[in-house]
Amino acid sequence: MSKDLPQSNPSEEVDLGQLFKLIGNMFERLFKFIGSVFNKLFLAFVWCVFFLKKHFVKFVIAGVVGIALGILLEKTSEPVYKSYITVKQNYPTGENLYNAISYYNDLIAQKDISTLENVLGMQQHELSSIIEFEIESIISENQKLKEYNNYLKTLDSTVATTVEYESFLKNDRDYNHQYQQITIKAKQRNSFKPAFSRIIDNIKENEYFKNEQEKDLKELSNKVDYIKEALIKSESLQNTYKRVLEKTINNKTGSEIGITFEGANDKEKTREYDLYKNDLELRQELVEFERDINDKEHIIEITSSKQDSGSIDNRKEIFGKSISSKIYYAFILLVLTFLILSGLEFIKFLERFKDKI
Repeated sequence: MSKDLPQSNPSEEVDLGQLFKLIGNMFERLFKFIGSVFNKLFLAFVWCVFFLKKHFVKFVIAGVVGIALGILLEKTSEPVYKSYITVKQNYPTGENLYNAISYYNDLIAQKDISTLENVLGMQQHELSSIIEFEIESIISENQKLKEYNNYLKTLDSTVATTVEYESFLKNDRDYNHQYQQITIKAKQRNSFKPAFSRIIDNIKENEYFKNEQEKDLKELSNKVDYIKEALIKSESLQNTYKRVLEKTINNKTGSEIGITFEGANDKEKTREYDLYKNDLELRQELVEFERDINDKEHIIEITSSKQDSGSIDNRKEIFGKSISSKIYYAFILLVLTFLILSGLEFIKFLERFKDKI
């Protein structure tokens, strides 16, 4: 009987032992690597703590000097005035608008005030005070999520599952957003309302957008006419149906009701209700098309403005955030102090190996 039992193969046991040993060594090296990474991070943290402790007074002095410098520059520097408008794009004018703003900035950089005068239709003494033009999209994070969801609805369900929110934002362009803010910064307090109006008019005069607007308005107008005609026919059909219904009621006994029900179960509807529901849908479409016509009548329009005299703007931008000049200069001096001191510490560290070379 014992001869019939399967015999264990020594070579297989050796192979399994080596495999488990390799796996154990692999995990051991992995844990050692992770431990070394955390050890290096801890040492770097400890170095930073003692570095800041050692030079704490120097950092405080740098911060105070930076705040004082910011206050001094606010008092002595020439003020900058900012005027802006918010525009709504009813057509994809964003790329043209951004290119136009870039062109105006190039003219300012080249000090070509005469060309800028012809483009914007303002006096040279007013244009000479302009520092720069700016434009940025106005959109919140919630609006970005809505645009992302609307974009997914336009795609096939299989393709939509492959589009992530991060990749959508990466390929999104600021000029595609409907609302944009145009800003003019100047050294003098002037009214830049004519300049803003001329910027918008230059976009409106684009032949491509004018042709697209003409085609859209014609199409929407035809749709409105079709719906109004359908409503007239629907009303006539309802009147005819009522007359037939009244005649049928008169020809029947009092116990029989002349309203006919269709369908079964929970889906029973009267013919009157179907006609009434169809009218509601048509009227809703009519309202939407008329709203579209009102929007398409303006290629781009100003929704809000602050352009009469402008406001003083002495704030600085860093990492996309607008901060006061005092905090800005304090931050700059702190960063410079840290870089200089850390550079000196690194040089001292290298000097330890000077005699070993």
